[in-house]
Amino acid sequence: MIKNKIIKSSRLAYYRPSKEDFKAYFAINADPETNLFNPHGPMSEITAHEVFHNIMLHWDISGYGIWMVREVNKSEIIGFGGLSNKMYLDHQRTNLGYRFSPSAWGKGFATELAQTATAFGFEELKKKAIYALVRPSNLASINVLEKCQFNLIDYLSDVQNEDPSLVYRRNSTF
Repeated sequence: MIKNKIIKSSRLAYYRPSKEDFKAYFAINADPETNLFNPHGPMSEITAHEVFHNIMLHWDISGYGIWMVREVNKSEIIGFGGLSNKMYLDHQRTNLGYRFSPSAWGKGFATELAQTATAFGFEELKKKAIYALVRPSNLASINVLEKCQFNLIDYLSDVQNEDPSLVYRRNSTF
């Protein structure tokens, strides 16, 4: 488990969230542009507080979770993402998720995060599989998952009156 360690990839630094990160977390989640594929739309501040609290609680319980993301040697938070436990398809899954500020889009950061989180899940956490849920219209995220060797395995009707989410999985090679 990494607890408070900062992990770095070639261009990004990932770290456990702290209370001071809430403002940036909320700004990203409240932006309509970052919610184009989220059927629930931008997050209210109350909901963001609840979700952020659960992210921090996940860290306390599991010793890992969603990271805050910055470019290496920069202070601005550009996104968040990583692995967390999520219940779907009748099982607890290790789920990959991420969201970036629009200013960080188109730079390969989502792919870099997905590769880093997947390697962390397999090498450090010894997970046998990592899953991801994506809306069928979110072609950019589908592309990220497929570049990172995730395969479409199922569909999940998780939002009423919407097309089912796509369930992707990547198995460990260990």
